[in-house]
Amino acid sequence: MPGSRQQGRHPALTGGLSGVAVAVALAGCASGFTTIAPEPPARYEVLGTATGKATGSLGILSTAFNFVPMGLNSRVQRAYDAAVRSVPGATGLIDVTLQEDWFWWVIGTGRTVTISGQAIREVRE
Repeated sequence: MPGSRQQGRHPALTGGLSGVAVAVALAGCASGFTTIAPEPPARYEVLGTATGKATGSLGILSTAFNFVPMGLNSRVQRAYDAAVRSVPGATGLIDVTLQEDWFWWVIGTGRTVTISGQAIREVRE
């Protein structure tokens, strides 16, 4: 019938909800910058290149069910600490870079973080 509207169909509402769902999904995939290394001291000496790694996992069963974190949340701090310890006498890092690699293993996925930077030691007067 001309001029009649099919019940249960609202194209503007359906399209609007789809747009909101896409916007929410994309916004959930974004984050701001995160500080990895503390602010360097006013005076320091560069000791050399430092590198540290740490691994955490998401696991239990198959891909759709990887929800149990195992050492996952602390891996960046552990990698930073390992990098500082890799150079004797170092107290911090500057020019820090972070690289993350992942791999599959029997019960989940592993995420390895590598922190690299220039090791420094504070110079006191």
